[in-house]
Amino acid sequence: MNAIRRGLASSLVQAFLVVIGLVWLTPLAGLFLSSLRSAQETATGGWWTSLASPGQLSFDNYSALLGNSGMTQAFWNTVLISVPTTFLVVVIAALAGYAFAWLDFPGRDPLFLLVVALLVVPVQIGLLPVAKLFGELGLFGTIPGVVLFHVSYGLPFAIFLLRNYFAEMPKEMLEAARMDGGGEWRIFTRLVLPVGRPAIASLAIFQFLWVWNDMLVALLFADSSSQPLTVELQSQIRQFGSNIDVLAPGAFLSLVVPVVVFFAFQKHFVQGVMAGSVK
Repeated sequence: MNAIRRGLASSLVQAFLVVIGLVWLTPLAGLFLSSLRSAQETATGGWWTSLASPGQLSFDNYSALLGNSGMTQAFWNTVLISVPTTFLVVVIAALAGYAFAWLDFPGRDPLFLLVVALLVVPVQIGLLPVAKLFGELGLFGTIPGVVLFHVSYGLPFAIFLLRNYFAEMPKEMLEAARMDGGGEWRIFTRLVLPVGRPAIASLAIFQFLWVWNDMLVALLFADSSSQPLTVELQSQIRQFGSNIDVLAPGAFLSLVVPVVVFFAFQKHFVQGVMAGSVK
């Protein structure tokens, strides 16, 4: 009887999770079908009507998207902003996290308290002062300026996260590595990074998704030649009646990339979450 109850409970949980997954994926599927319909078909009915007449679906809208220089440039701008930002945040935070966790240097604790204090600073407070500073440095309206802003505001949380994760590693493991003649750089690259891969992967996912979907910072710090996809889509919405054939595939492209990134690294993400819950 207990085995039957456990099996029934497991089946109910799995069914519930399947329903939640389908509900979560429905907007993505709807947007994809909308991106395959013409402007006339979109104006006459919802995306679900295409399920009854799949002949109306085609990839003509994606051909129009590739021919739209503004959308393609915005997509590559998004890549050029998101990828370097994620890489720099992860690398700098891993180095700083290891230093705060296992290296003894003057002012370590006050510096880490400063990092923790920066976590409560809203991003809106720094927009105008940093914009003025970037204007004086010639970085305002450029991709490096947007990247630098995201890196600076992403580091406090990243350092806090990785430092706490690295600090939970067994002290004996690092001492044994030092006794074997391993230097700090070797210990960091050969021991700490492999062990901390789940936390690093989780951080990379969060940082990438945050930057990819950002519009507030891009609206202020990016000009027309460096604006990402979110800003371009926002400007395209103003002309919704005349460019739905470009807007729908562009919105799907903006949505599907983070989904692909998440599912590609979900194994490491789950490991990081489970490790954090155990600790």
